[in-house]
Amino acid sequence: MAAAARFLGVTPAAVAQRVHALEIEIGARLLTRVGRTVRPTEAGIAIMARGRALLRDVRELRAAAAGDLPAGEIRLGAISTALTGLLPAIFKRLLRDAPLVDLYVVPGTSVDLYRRVGEGDLDAAILVQPPFPLPKACDWHPLRAEPLVVLAPQDAAHRDPHEILRHEPFIRYDRTHWGGRLADAYLRRVGIRPKERLELDALESIAVMVNAGLGVSLVPDWAAPWPEGLSIAKLALPSTAPVRRVGLIWMRASPRLRPIRALLTAASRIPIPAGPKSPPPKSKQRRTSG
Repeated sequence: MAAAARFLGVTPAAVAQRVHALEIEIGARLLTRVGRTVRPTEAGIAIMARGRALLRDVRELRAAAAGDLPAGEIRLGAISTALTGLLPAIFKRLLRDAPLVDLYVVPGTSVDLYRRVGEGDLDAAILVQPPFPLPKACDWHPLRAEPLVVLAPQDAAHRDPHEILRHEPFIRYDRTHWGGRLADAYLRRVGIRPKERLELDALESIAVMVNAGLGVSLVPDWAAPWPEGLSIAKLALPSTAPVRRVGLIWMRASPRLRPIRALLTAASRIPIPAGPKSPPPKSKQRRTSG
């Protein structure tokens, strides 16, 4: 209730009064108090999806009134590194160039977001390029290419990256993620069987673990910001190493093509930040901060 009041710019009591008035009009209790929290009742859950659809329809009235201008709401999915590394700058540009477009952002994994775009639950998503050909009903625009790199403690900056992967404890990027599968495929291709210690699904957590001296990892060079205070080496692999590609995906027949194109234009007009630079040779070694 307090969060809703802050969002609406009214008091919590005013929110409670509005909910009570709606309950009287509908003829059913919509919310119930459990301890110090408020939860929807069965009736509240039943009307929630329809209520969101009604709100979306109201927002679409703006698009109809805007004529040729891009307007309306986009339900946009985004992977975790895109939420912090790509989306803020894209959203800022979109607000400036297309102020009538609203973004509703949904976090998730690439696998889940791809499915939800296909099912129509999301209008578009920023995710890792799928490891299979896209259906003709989908459209794709690349935003960033992220080569695989080896993360290791700073004192290993002078060592061969393949040697590090063979002999040091390994923190694996979760193979249920498309980026994790890419790393696993590379290890198999070069015949390296690492001494696996952990398997994590968050790239930021992997970097922190490497910084703590718990092992090394093979990850895509994702867009900054990285966790603060890191002192790690980021070692480049041979040019034949695979690249994780991040981009925007949407359905060609989407009813929201105009605002999606505005989002795509905003994305194409911003510089994409890089991760921390690879360390220099040992003779010129410096601290590398993320």
